[in-house]
Amino acid sequence: MTYTIRLIEPKDNAAVEGVIRSCLIEFGANHEGTAWADPDLGRFSEIYSTPGNRYWVAEDESGSIVGGTGIGRLTDTVCELQKMYCLPEARGTGLANQLMALALDYARDHYKQCYLETLDNMTAAQRFYEKHGFTRTDIAPIQTAHFACQVKYIREL
Repeated sequence: MTYTIRLIEPKDNAAVEGVIRSCLIEFGANHEGTAWADPDLGRFSEIYSTPGNRYWVAEDESGSIVGGTGIGRLTDTVCELQKMYCLPEARGTGLANQLMALALDYARDHYKQCYLETLDNMTAAQRFYEKHGFTRTDIAPIQTAHFACQVKYIREL
């Protein structure tokens, strides 16, 4: 399967929200304290078109959105890897590696560190983050709304 990765557009908002909600249901994270309750979930094209913020979507050959990831500003020097999800059919294809590379390249140009939060039952995701240079931390650069995300990572850029 060949995927096309590009910046999010307004027409993608509903599809991206669908991918994220589907993945959150899969991992039992369809509740408060996760991205599930994020009030901006359906307006990523607006949120991620501001300075220091970007979101990329991945389309399959039929033009369906199968994944995405974003970089969001936390402080002047720290960003967050945000809303990185791929549907099951896109996992194990190398797509997540491509999304991560784009996100980290962008982050390096704007920040000194990249932070992320995840759930403790997302063990494959944790291995993936560690493979890409993230280390676990107990210290969050700021308090986020995702209080149910017990696992935190940071990476020097």
